[in-house]
Amino acid sequence: MFSAKFIIHYGLHIVVPFLISYFFFRENWKKIYLIFLASMLIDLDHLLATPIFDSSRCSINFHPLHTYYAAGIYVIGLFFRKTHILAFALLFHLLTDFMDCYL
Repeated sequence: MFSAKFIIHYGLHIVVPFLISYFFFRENWKKIYLIFLASMLIDLDHLLATPIFDSSRCSINFHPLHTYYAAGIYVIGLFFRKTHILAFALLFHLLTDFMDCYL
């Protein structure tokens, strides 16, 4: 029914952020988890591609918000208190998508 690639990919997008939020940010885990989930909004850049979804396509360096340049901006965000959680979530999102390229 679901492939191992699908389970790993969405597990890394949904389950692992929950675990990170709950175990490392226990006081505000709900807020942090919502930030992780919100980081998936960068997938809106998939709407610019034709076809929108291609299971064999690697998102990294194909979609504008999934480029190394965008990752550089996300890294800079790690150094600012107001953006460091979102930046971490975006980088984790990119790491998940990068791993997906090799599954």
